[in-house]
Amino acid sequence: MSGVLTGFGVIAAIILVGYIVGRSGVLGVHAQPVIARTVFYVLSPFLLFTVLADASVEQLFSPLLVVSLIAALICFALFAVVAVFVWKRPVPEATIGSVAAGYVNANNIGIPVSVYVLGDAAYSAPVVLLQLLVFTPVILTILDVRTGGRTTVARVLLQPLRNPIIIGSALGLIVALTGLQLPGPVMEPFRLIGAAAVPVMLISFGMSLHGQRILQAGSGRRDVVLASAIKLAIMPAVAWLVGRVLFGLEGQALFAVVVLAALPTAQNVFNYAQRYDRGVIIARDTVFITTFGSILVLLAWTALLH
Repeated sequence: MSGVLTGFGVIAAIILVGYIVGRSGVLGVHAQPVIARTVFYVLSPFLLFTVLADASVEQLFSPLLVVSLIAALICFALFAVVAVFVWKRPVPEATIGSVAAGYVNANNIGIPVSVYVLGDAAYSAPVVLLQLLVFTPVILTILDVRTGGRTTVARVLLQPLRNPIIIGSALGLIVALTGLQLPGPVMEPFRLIGAAAVPVMLISFGMSLHGQRILQAGSGRRDVVLASAIKLAIMPAVAWLVGRVLFGLEGQALFAVVVLAALPTAQNVFNYAQRYDRGVIIARDTVFITTFGSILVLLAWTALLH
């Protein structure tokens, strides 16, 4: 129980630092988008390469992977149906909202929670793999196609090959699958650069909160509330149901899939929204609400299953 509070306390402290930096204006008015692009194009690819390269094949391809896939797809679909067919949202905004409803923070918060709550950082590796090598190419291709003008088959097929996050993740997976042992001096620069991704991303998120009001009128409150409700209430329940009924998981294995599903919306969603300048407020507010709301959700599921 204390592990959940410790992990979220660290995250909250870094976000607060970012807010103070943004409020002080010490980095200038253009700092936040520049930092966001630095995270997207430089820091995150290095981090994800090292996370996946260090994971074992057995950890990456486990029942947890399939349960996480099913839970995420159900949450994506729930939001998309309402946003597109009921509220008539444009595809880019509906895409960001759907992702916010089911794309968990398996890295920034998932790794600390895996260490403090589950006892092993490797628990988050299958979810990182799923999201970055399956979900992210689809998400970024949709956003690129629907915001970038003319669409061709070649452009759709080549889009994942131009994305640094996907490239870094794919290279890390290759290292894990082949069992390649890279020398320490070769890996150390990747680890040092990648280690900056989490705090810098959280600082960027904190900076974006300055001058903004959560759930402000006219900012898409219905979308934020729906995405947050799906993420916090429905996704862990679906993970428990799928894991327990379909896969017969119990004990630590069942606890792990529920805890990972109960994680908040990933800051990557906010980063993607900024990158394409669509659904930014939906992503920002959902990340904020679920980051703090998931504390209660994780505590409740921890008490229930333990």
